[in-house]
Amino acid sequence: MSVKSCEKLENSKVVLTIEVGAEEFEAAINKAYLKMRGKIAVAGFRPGKAPRKMIEKMYGVEVFYEEAVNIVLPDAYEGAVKEQGLNVVGYPDVELVECGKEGVTFKATVSVYPEVKLGQYKGLEAPKAEVKVMAADVNARLKEMAERNARMVSVERAVKKGDTANIDFEGFDNGVAFEGGKGESFDLEIGSGSFVPGFEEQLIGMKAGEEKDIDITFPENYTPELAGKPVVFHVKVNEVKVKEVPAIDDEFAKDVSEFDTLKELKADLKKKITAERKEAAQRAFEDALMQKVAEGIECEIPQEMIDMQADRMLDGFKQQMASQGIPFEQYLQMTGSTEAEFKAQAYGPATEQVRMDLAVEAIVKAEGLEATEEEIEAEIKNVADKYGMDLETVKKFLPAEQVAEQVIREKVIKLVADSAVAVAPVEEKEEKADEE
Repeated sequence: MSVKSCEKLENSKVVLTIEVGAEEFEAAINKAYLKMRGKIAVAGFRPGKAPRKMIEKMYGVEVFYEEAVNIVLPDAYEGAVKEQGLNVVGYPDVELVECGKEGVTFKATVSVYPEVKLGQYKGLEAPKAEVKVMAADVNARLKEMAERNARMVSVERAVKKGDTANIDFEGFDNGVAFEGGKGESFDLEIGSGSFVPGFEEQLIGMKAGEEKDIDITFPENYTPELAGKPVVFHVKVNEVKVKEVPAIDDEFAKDVSEFDTLKELKADLKKKITAERKEAAQRAFEDALMQKVAEGIECEIPQEMIDMQADRMLDGFKQQMASQGIPFEQYLQMTGSTEAEFKAQAYGPATEQVRMDLAVEAIVKAEGLEATEEEIEAEIKNVADKYGMDLETVKKFLPAEQVAEQVIREKVIKLVADSAVAVAPVEEKEEKADEE
């Protein structure tokens, strides 16, 4: 194998012109003969026993060329890529130029990892919010805690908005029950909007034990089988429940925390909310900085890199849905979309993510950043502590290479943030101007 030329094209593509000599191609032809001879019929010979020369005489010398090219091409291509030191992305488009006894010549057009020119990544400016925690914020958190500790209590009255109705239901399209339209002992919060529009409102006024037919029309953007169709749901109310929220007092503080008084709990919540908001403000500051860094790079991104990132996002979303017990196909039906439409919507975020990754890698290269074994070990321990898992167990499912990438990424973010200047967000500047 020899590389006749390596031509650079636009959009981070190259064309390799590769030659495979007569001797190497002859060996591939012989391999093709040994592989194919059992499938070629030649009069006077048992299957697989006909000599190569006899087969070539009957069917032409080119009879084994296609298979021989398939045999020789992968190694020749890989060798050419290695010889030229290319970091390829995706699979090549191959064009056969010449093929004969003298050998094979083919062209392979393939995308390569782009050359990245960094813009400014030190001394950048980005907005950073000033953290304030007011009494109203603490009270809101207390209210959330009380809501989480509420209990459902059965009541003997008609359903009202805000109640939870336990229902049995079954949907019918022209008198025929349709798939996915049946449920038993289902808790539905009236006013939550979690059911088809018009359904929840028609439960108001019903009492436990009552049954009713509800007429609704499915939205036009629903699943194709039911989109825009008028249907009937037969509904039975089993129970009416209301949420009983505990009073927020010293007793509540004792029940939900290690503190004896509400005052102590409030002080602790203020500290926690402050820490949370400081962390969120720092992350938002860092995100804004890294966005500027990504926007500042100059490079030609191969479409294959964006396609691969979009595929990763799609796979990640499918796994997320599966973990919630929702098959991706069901999600598509619920949203009235297709997989192709979903993936098309992912191209924007995928492009941004690829630019970000390229920017990070360029800074890593420029600064010579690395992750030490001690740093990798410390990060794995952090993960184990965070999720309450055994250290060795975490190591089994979390590859060291993946942890190293995260450690290095955090180093890049820290490097950029440490040299950056935090400025007040626009709304904070306007508020201060109004006060003056």
